Amino acid sequence: MGTGWAGNSVNTVIFRRNSIVTWNQQQFTAFYDDSGAVVLAKRLSDTPDWTIRKTRYRGNVLDAHNSISIMTDGAGYLHMAWNHHDTPLHYCRSRAPGSLEMTEVFPMTGLKEDRVSYPEFYRLPDGDLIFLYRDGASGRGNIMMNLYDTETQTWTQVQDGWISGEGERSAYWQAAVDSRGTIHVSWVWRETWDVATNHDLCYAKSPDRGKTWEKSTNEVYQLPITARTAEIAWKIPQNSELINQTSMCTDDLGFPWIATYWRPAGSQIPQYHVVYNNGSEWKVSQVTHRRTSFSLSGGGTKRIPVSRPQIMTGQDRTCIIFRDAERNDRVSAAVCEDPENPVWSILDLTEDSVGQWEPSYDTELWRRDRIVNLFVQKVGQGDSETVEDIGPQMITILEWRP
Repeated sequence: MGTGWAGNSVNTVIFRRNSIVTWNQQQFTAFYDDSGAVVLAKRLSDTPDWTIRKTRYRGNVLDAHNSISIMTDGAGYLHMAWNHHDTPLHYCRSRAPGSLEMTEVFPMTGLKEDRVSYPEFYRLPDGDLIFLYRDGASGRGNIMMNLYDTETQTWTQVQDGWISGEGERSAYWQAAVDSRGTIHVSWVWRETWDVATNHDLCYAKSPDRGKTWEKSTNEVYQLPITARTAEIAWKIPQNSELINQTSMCTDDLGFPWIATYWRPAGSQIPQYHVVYNNGSEWKVSQVTHRRTSFSLSGGGTKRIPVSRPQIMTGQDRTCIIFRDAERNDRVSAAVCEDPENPVWSILDLTEDSVGQWEPSYDTELWRRDRIVNLFVQKVGQGDSETVEDIGPQMITILEWRP
């Protein structure tokens, strides 16, 4: 496909929603090249030939937060948000369905779009979109939600800080939309800028496109949700090496599954875990038995020996995609076929190291065909937002059929 900037992980951070997306028989992707320009590409599904367009847009690639997120709506228009870390909204969409020619930058709603971080798109079953982002800075930001109407091509603000840190903390989230259109969100609270202050895995769902929110028990929340009122799916104290912004999905019954890592009580070694709801209670499954300790203390993007995990369920199995220095930084997958009697089988999907890569994948292709397409690029990442002296690296799409 081509090469992209690789001095840090800005092209491969896990909170790219999405890095790759399929609409009908076309697949789209985006990345920064070595000059910091935004590059778009598309291909017909299952073909090797990409059409590539270098856009007029650029990003600050020295900050790994400033990733590119894309999504196609139900009519085939490509939406893009990029270059955000407590900065004004950068948003545009394609001029025609399936096109790589993008519009000028323009507002979504014009409301609280001056301090945007972590932009994420999700497609609803009817083709409309939701857009999540943080308004404000680490330790004192709130989550925002906008809704895009495909027919009118307009955005409206659905929620303004419905999960509130009350000016004292931030919620770092992950989300998923199930086949019925229910929106699921889980998050950890962070008390300060220090990653080590992450704690408690919390949960909420919305059956009505984000207007009202419920606990897993269907009890309706009074908004905003705060640290006092949030449902805690799994209690995890501060200083547990609990990572933020991982991934979640739902199973065929619409129950939530959340993948993350933390250090279990009495151990110094962080392990991957899956927290899931079986319809009556929250349960946890430890995925790995790692042997290497590390610390998340400090701010900025960390250089960590493991990636944050992606999770997907389907075909009577659960899959976790990750990278671990203990496996020579390859793309790896853990698979479990019975969560109630969990035995995780781990295999490597690549032979070579992918550096500081984190997984992101084509959620819409997985939803439709149960095929995993991963955005893969070998990248570096210095600690606390520094970069490594690594030249541009090849970008590939790795296909896996679990």
